[in-house]
Amino acid sequence: MLFALLCAVGAALFVAAGSFAPASADSHGPALRANSVCEAQRLKARKAADPTLEIEIAAEFDKAYPTILACDSHDAAWDESAPGPQQPIPFSHKHHAGEYQIDCLYCHSGTDRSRAAGVPSVELCMGCHAQFPAEYDELEGIRILKGYWERKEPIPWVQIHRLPEHVKFQHQRHVNQGVACQTCHGQVQDLEKLYMVPDTKWWPWLLPTKKLEMGWCIQCHRQNEASQDCATCHY
Repeated sequence: MLFALLCAVGAALFVAAGSFAPASADSHGPALRANSVCEAQRLKARKAADPTLEIEIAAEFDKAYPTILACDSHDAAWDESAPGPQQPIPFSHKHHAGEYQIDCLYCHSGTDRSRAAGVPSVELCMGCHAQFPAEYDELEGIRILKGYWERKEPIPWVQIHRLPEHVKFQHQRHVNQGVACQTCHGQVQDLEKLYMVPDTKWWPWLLPTKKLEMGWCIQCHRQNEASQDCATCHY
C-alpha cells in the first residue's frame, strides 16, 4: 500500500516537473519582422547570437547600409533623456571621433590658428555624406542635414561650452601647446550626445572649483606652469 502511494506521488511530481520544462529549440512564436533597415540590422545581430530565432526581412530592408553602428549612434544622439541639449541634428561624437577616429581639427578646422573653435560648415559635412549610399537617408538626421544643404542654411547648433564675455580664451594657444581637447570638453570620443561633462579641481586648501569657473582655469594654469597674470585672460 505504501509502495503504491509512493509511486503515485512520484508520477505526479514527474508530470508536474514536465509541465515546467523549458520549451525546445523548435518551440517559438512567429518570426520577427523588420520594418526598416535599422530594424533589419538589429534582427540580424540577434539572429547571429541566437540561431534559433526566426526573422523575416523584406528585400527593401535587407541592405548593408546604414550599418548597425550608425543606427545605434543616431538613436543615442537623438535621445532626449540623455544629458545635454537637443541639437538640430543627432550628431554622435562617439561615432565620428571614436569609432571612425576623425581628428577634431578636421571638423573644427582653424582651431589651431584662431581664438574661436568654430563649428563645421554644412558643406564640410556634405563633403563626406554626399558620397554615402542613398540608403542612409533612412536616418532622420541625414535627411535633416541634406535639408539644410538644399536650403543653403547654416545648422543652428546649440552652444554647450560658453565663457563670460569678459574672458578671452584663446583656442589656438592651448592647441599649439599640446592641450588636448578632452581637457576642457571631456572624453568626446566616448560621447554619443555632447554635454558639459562635470569636473572639479581642488585648491591646496581643499576649496573646490568647477569646470569653466575662474578657479578651475587658474588651477590648470598652475599645474602646467602657465601664466596666471590677470591680463592673460582679461584684456
